[in-house]
Amino acid sequence: MRICLFPGTFDPVTLGHVDIIIRAKPLFDTIVIGVGKNSSKTPMFSAEQRLKWFEDIFKDEPGIKAAVYEGLTINFCKEIGAKFILRGIRYVSDFEYEKTIADANRTLDASIETIFLTGEPKYTSVASTIVRDIIRNGGDASPFLPEVVVESLKKK
Repeated sequence: MRICLFPGTFDPVTLGHVDIIIRAKPLFDTIVIGVGKNSSKTPMFSAEQRLKWFEDIFKDEPGIKAAVYEGLTINFCKEIGAKFILRGIRYVSDFEYEKTIADANRTLDASIETIFLTGEPKYTSVASTIVRDIIRNGGDASPFLPEVVVESLKKK
């Protein structure tokens, strides 16, 4: 059973995140989207909200699950039986940052491999930080967001 963890803050969930998950689906039996609670970040959206977005987006995909976790990603991998960590890469600078994390994770547990997928060019400009700024300033972030997220933001 090939179980993969796709960890992140996903604040908010973007089309770029969804793209990586859909494209990775054929590679694994199960993808667990790990909505991380990071003590050094103050998210715009609650972990429960981010989890619900993923559950709604992938409700008809049996091989895709979502869970909230805290602490080391490598420990959560062990908890769920994941032997792979999935990371999306938009730019070379993303790779440099992600490689340092992958190297640290490999030092902590060499049996867990990090897999990088490059984002579709149409999503490379989609960063949660930019999307949060657009939302915070009353702009229309819908071109960057899945419909489920757009609809829930309209209700707020």
